[in-house]
Amino acid sequence: MRAVPLVGGAVELRGALDLEVTETGVMPRRLPAWTTEQYQDPTVHGVSVMPSGVRLVFRTDARVLEFEVLTFTGQLDTDPGPRPTGMLDLLVNGVLMERRQAPLGNVLRMAGPGAAQRLVPGEPGTVRFTGLPAGMKSVELWLPQQTPTELVALRADGDVLPPLPDGRRRWVHHGSSISHCIEAEGPTDTWPVVAAALGGVEVINLSQAGNAMLDPYVARTIRDMPADLISLKVGINIVSLAAFRLRTFGPAVHGFLDTIRDGHPDTPLLLTSPVSCPALEEAPGPTATGRDGKITALGDPSEVARGALSLAVVRAELERIVTARRKRDPHLHHLDGRELLGPDETDDLADGLHPTAPAYRRMGRRFAALAFADGGPFH
Repeated sequence: MRAVPLVGGAVELRGALDLEVTETGVMPRRLPAWTTEQYQDPTVHGVSVMPSGVRLVFRTDARVLEFEVLTFTGQLDTDPGPRPTGMLDLLVNGVLMERRQAPLGNVLRMAGPGAAQRLVPGEPGTVRFTGLPAGMKSVELWLPQQTPTELVALRADGDVLPPLPDGRRRWVHHGSSISHCIEAEGPTDTWPVVAAALGGVEVINLSQAGNAMLDPYVARTIRDMPADLISLKVGINIVSLAAFRLRTFGPAVHGFLDTIRDGHPDTPLLLTSPVSCPALEEAPGPTATGRDGKITALGDPSEVARGALSLAVVRAELERIVTARRKRDPHLHHLDGRELLGPDETDDLADGLHPTAPAYRRMGRRFAALAFADGGPFH
């Protein structure tokens, strides 16, 4: 087995915009380093190092690969064990060949949600993939979408070469946990990855679980990065945290779009509203989780008339904004999120908010059919 450089060599790390050098290796981050000083909430860093959509891409004639990583997962003191570390997906020539559990590494223990964390140090672990097809082939090694993962070492029993250009368009997507897809069965089962495969494009997923808040640093990140297609899924975090009123929400959306358009004036841009979520359809946030594990709205529905945001209000406002802006921006498009997961499918929201793994795959197929088909905004 030969050591393969993870940085500065033949391997391309796609889906990450920054690499944080650690004592052990390198930690991929899905937002640029300069954004860290602007995080109001420390959870932004936590979700930006969850590598949803991050993968190592290369060509090799190796029959065996070894991938050494150090994962970070959490555990409440009341839980019997750490949260699952997620999966590593190995694709060969674009086809999923093997899915393996990521090894357990560092564990962050806490007494309860929001409590101080205590690090229980772990060691790097190695996953070995054997039986790869003979000859030179394209390989993608996808990291677990929900687990911060330091890259420690890659080893192969053959030559490793850079990937060949494939001419695919680059799709940049930003959304909430429903685009981050922590609950998916594996990293290639998130709905943006499913849709990208069907659409024949390369996806960069900048979705931030719990933090799709129209943050200006995200808009500037998208503005400054190469993109052939852009999509935004806006609204659920804003309603669930009662982060805006109607008066401030519209201008914030316009400002976010204006910033992106400064760098991508003619790029197809699809603005998608939230999928169905019964608790917040007519009631504003904030939300809480009940003893049954399902979310409930704490806001007063009568406040909607005075500017509080429900999902119904957000959907109407996003559609209004796109309709108004299309008079001078014909490359801006709107998609009602209920076309991805509608009110007759809320049994597929295990906690009343997040889709199940099968629902994520279905959302990916639907997005591809709507966005990439003839006449769609990304055709």
